Amino acid sequence: MPVYNKLVRDLIPQVIQKSGSKFTTRILDPSEHLTEIKNKLSEEVKEFQETMNQQDALEELADILELIHAALSIHDATFEELENIRLAKKQKRGGFKEGIYLIEVD
Repeated sequence: MPVYNKLVRDLIPQVIQKSGSKFTTRILDPSEHLTEIKNKLSEEVKEFQETMNQQDALEELADILELIHAALSIHDATFEELENIRLAKKQKRGGFKEGIYLIEVD
């Protein structure tokens, strides 16, 4: 039996069960959960970096967004609060839309 030891989406146990396979899971405590969200986020960002087409890129971005929602829950914050912080930072320092690449500062 392969060992994964990683955070998976909430419905994966049902998918595995429907396939007829056996599995073992456990529920993480909040600090472990946050650690595993960070680990999974790194994994998903790496997968996003390796995408070669728009559909795959959007799939990976959706996974990243889902992990952000999970992390917000652990921090007792809402997506609206996060969005307000994002907008305030954008207002103060701008976004990343223009593709400005800083070479050097003297």
